[in-house]
Amino acid sequence: MRTIKPIGMDIFSANKAPRRGKVPTRLQGILRNRWNNVSMSDPTQPTHGLRLSRDFYFEIVRPLIHQFVDTRPHSAALIGFGSEVLGYDDARSTDHNWGPRVRIFFDDEAKKTSFDELRAQIAQRLPQKFSGYPTAFDVDSVEVFDLTEYVDMTLGFDPRKGVKLRDWLSTPSQLLLEVTEGEVFHDGLRQLEGIRFALEWYPHDIWLYLIACQWKRISQEEAFVARTFEVGDEIGSRLVIARLVRDLTRLCLLFERKYAPYTKWLGSAFRKLSSYDVLAPHFEKALSAKTHEDREIALTKCYESAGQIHNELKVTEAVDPSPRIRHRRPFDAERFVEATMEAVTDEQVLSLPRHVGSVDQFVDSTDVLSSALRARLVSAFYET
Repeated sequence: MRTIKPIGMDIFSANKAPRRGKVPTRLQGILRNRWNNVSMSDPTQPTHGLRLSRDFYFEIVRPLIHQFVDTRPHSAALIGFGSEVLGYDDARSTDHNWGPRVRIFFDDEAKKTSFDELRAQIAQRLPQKFSGYPTAFDVDSVEVFDLTEYVDMTLGFDPRKGVKLRDWLSTPSQLLLEVTEGEVFHDGLRQLEGIRFALEWYPHDIWLYLIACQWKRISQEEAFVARTFEVGDEIGSRLVIARLVRDLTRLCLLFERKYAPYTKWLGSAFRKLSSYDVLAPHFEKALSAKTHEDREIALTKCYESAGQIHNELKVTEAVDPSPRIRHRRPFDAERFVEATMEAVTDEQVLSLPRHVGSVDQFVDSTDVLSSALRARLVSAFYET
């Protein structure tokens, strides 16, 4: 019978398995080449994907649109997927789905059958390169959409008709970022900027509800750092630390009214916050601590600093952020949950499941959080 070799196993010698802890020579070469091909980027010197696309639109694409569709109004933007939309692109980003690109939007009256023709006409006339970058790469450099269909596809609802409570809560923050970040180069439809403005941030009481739910996530697991260690589960203790640091990071983003990006850029988004310099040193100590005592000391400082930031918002009654013992544990995040929920006055928000939160706070699947269609299946949780 033929033996099927598992994918990826060809990096190991057929005759001798690598010693434990030793990286096979071929794999070392693969990894070394990966990092040598693109040098580590300087975060203060990002690449210029957004500017490149803006110039691409005004110099190349816009004249072509006017040539083929006369004076029909359109909007143009770089929104949606891509590190350059969020402003995080660097040298590594250029290895896939990166280059001069723009999304063109027409209104409901535009004939969908003309979109393919327009794409083809533009594609045939694009230069092979623009500012030294190819205009043909992994994705279409010029995409054409009906605006209404694009909004429905991306969000699952149309903000021009109002944003309901369940819309806010069942839309992943990454998708909200994809609409509100990037740049609108031209808004001839006079609608795209309005859509972005409508989604700029959560209404006040929904924001408070999400803060309360984020504190709740912390309160539910803050005791587990020591408890897992007590039963000899060192890996479990470290896993809990990582989860709590992630939850605190997302809490800080909520505090500063910033939508949280997906995992790859979560730390980069945190680095841009005013709270970064205060909390980052404590995060680093908590994540690198060798004993559960040191982890809890570092985490307690994280909680205390987060509590002080919470109070500085002045959206709830002041809560004493200093450590206090609850069930022989050194902190009690529940007090922030209670204070925040007490500040909520909107009856619809008060009728929500008390500690469920938004889809980002109880779903951890990339396939769900990157799809409006899948994410909106959670709407049933919010029916009142």
